[in-house]
Amino acid sequence: MDLKAKKVLVFGSGKSGIGAAELLGKVGACPIIYDGNADLDKEAVIHKLPDIKNLEVYAGVLPREVQETLDLVVLSPGVPTDLPMVKSFYQQGLPVWGEVELAYRTGKGRVLAITGTNGKTTTTALLGKIMSDAEKSVFVVGNIGTPYTSKALEMKNDSVTVAEISSFQLETVEKFAPEVSAILNITEDHLNRHHTMEEYIRVKELIVKNQKPENVCVLNYEDPVLREFGKNIVPKTFYFSSERSLDRGIYLDGDQIILKTEKEEIPLVKTGDLKLPGKHNYENVMAASAMAYYAGVPVESIRRSICQFTAVEHRIEYVTEKDGVVYYNDSKGTNPDAAIKGIQAMDRPTWLIAGGYDKESCYDEWLNSFNGKVRSLVLIGQTKEKIRDAAERLDVCPCILCENLEEAVKLCAENAQPGEAVLLSPACASWGQFDNYEQRGDMFKKFVNSL
Repeated sequence: MDLKAKKVLVFGSGKSGIGAAELLGKVGACPIIYDGNADLDKEAVIHKLPDIKNLEVYAGVLPREVQETLDLVVLSPGVPTDLPMVKSFYQQGLPVWGEVELAYRTGKGRVLAITGTNGKTTTTALLGKIMSDAEKSVFVVGNIGTPYTSKALEMKNDSVTVAEISSFQLETVEKFAPEVSAILNITEDHLNRHHTMEEYIRVKELIVKNQKPENVCVLNYEDPVLREFGKNIVPKTFYFSSERSLDRGIYLDGDQIILKTEKEEIPLVKTGDLKLPGKHNYENVMAASAMAYYAGVPVESIRRSICQFTAVEHRIEYVTEKDGVVYYNDSKGTNPDAAIKGIQAMDRPTWLIAGGYDKESCYDEWLNSFNGKVRSLVLIGQTKEKIRDAAERLDVCPCILCENLEEAVKLCAENAQPGEAVLLSPACASWGQFDNYEQRGDMFKKFVNSL
């Protein structure tokens, strides 16, 4: 579709909607912004888009006469496709795109796309580094924080776009066709939006909808849904596994990641050479490496990039090593379930700093996941006594109470021995002592680096 002079409704006034409207204005379309929030500050929206003259913004109600003049609708990811208003667009015969479809249609170059329930951000960031180290023009976009639409017009024919794609964004794809795609895993999530697990799976699998036989889809062999899905898709299937050897695929064999194709078997990297700890991260490395391999990146370049890569900030992020002690920042572990991943990723005795704002969580499952790894639990914040009492009841490890994070870091540094780790993975929100988990993680890194 030639967008010039077309009247396009952008449904949603958040970051994605603003990015879409800005892109539409630059290609000569006439964007109109609508938001279901009747209390929307229309002037604030107009102020964000100063280059679009006479911008129309509607809130709460979209006049029928405006809807009847539209040529296209672009939905922000947060807008469900089963809303009565969205259904009325389809009934009217209007094309309904999402921001990914809009960006894909206006962008250029090759696209590598990643979806899945968990691990998307780390895998996208890692693949972004691999491609940036190997190619001149690379864009890392999508759910990772940079709207795809905000970069589309900067792309050239030789550009590579690495995109993190959510299920919400996949609902509205029409022609979106990545050269290499990946579905990392599918576990129960977003059922308030998709209503059934079957629908959630169907939407995730739309990432291969327009791929061709020469394209590749990387799938998790240990996910039974994806293992079956890979048997009957148009693009070539390439599996990864952290549990078994594969005749063709990329897999973990002891402490070695092996990439095996029809033609060659390549020892890619030893896990000890990675700065990403934990089996779930080895899976992220395998998925990103396989995608890069099929995007044409030389093996040596892939190996160099994955060995240099450190975790996404605040997510089991390698900070530094001092006096033989390795420090990790997992401030994003803001609840017990998230913090379980942090301790599971540790492969050495660990001094664990935890505690914070009390969200009335139960800590038993998290404490029982320690499996003897935790040398001492160093507790701060509002929950420190509550967690200590639970740890003593379960008899999992010694506990030490500290007044604040700085004191906790100093105590760990004074007591941890070479070969051990210090991990900040609080299992609690940051409020009370910090504004957010980012500030908490930043302060942890500051205290560690000033030791």
